[in-house]
Amino acid sequence: MRGSTRDNATPDDSIHLGVARRRFTPTSCTGVTLLELMIALTIFAILSSLAVPSFTNLYHDAGRVTAVNGFVHALMVARAEAMTRGGVVSLCKSSDGSHCMNAAPDWNVGWIVFANLNRDEPPVRSEDEPLLQVYAAWPGGHITSNRAAYSFRPIMQAVINGTVVFCDPRGSTAARALIITNVGRARLSQRDSSNKPLRCPAG
Repeated sequence: MRGSTRDNATPDDSIHLGVARRRFTPTSCTGVTLLELMIALTIFAILSSLAVPSFTNLYHDAGRVTAVNGFVHALMVARAEAMTRGGVVSLCKSSDGSHCMNAAPDWNVGWIVFANLNRDEPPVRSEDEPLLQVYAAWPGGHITSNRAAYSFRPIMQAVINGTVVFCDPRGSTAARALIITNVGRARLSQRDSSNKPLRCPAG
C-alpha cells in the first residue's frame, strides 16, 4: 500500500529500525568488600605457613640423600676397583678434586677415589696415581667421620670400619649415619654403631 512506512522501508531501514527498538540495560559489576579481602589473605597466610616447613624438609631431605648416595657410591667404586686392580684403592677428603685433605675436619668439602699405588697411610695422592672418581662438596650440611680416610685392599679385611654422619641445619634429629664394616659394606642408620643418638655440630 502507498503511504505505508513498512512497505516503503528498505532492508537497511529495517536494520536501523530494529536497532532503535532495542533497550540496553547497563551491566552490573560487583567487587569484594574489604572484609572478604582480609579473610582471603588470612587463609592464604595460614596455608603458606603450613606449606613452608614441608618444602623446607623436602629440600633438606633431598640434599642429604644426594650426599649419602654419593658416599655409598664412592665406597662401592673403591671396593670394586681394589678387587679388580689387586691393589690399594683409597677414599679421602678433597676440596680440589685432585689431592687428599686428611687434616680437614669435615668430609663435606668433597672427596675422591684413587688408586693408591704407593700404599700411603694416610693416603696421599701423587700425580701419577690414577684418579678414579671425584665427588663434589655438600654446602648444605656437615659430614663427619671417625676416620680421616678409607683404604680398600683386595683381601677379606678390606677396609678399616668406621661411621660417617650426615647432618643438615635441622640438627641431630634429622641426621643419618653410614656404618661401614671391615669388608667395606655400609648400612644407613639413625643411630651410631653403639646404638647411641647421632651428634651434629649444629645440634
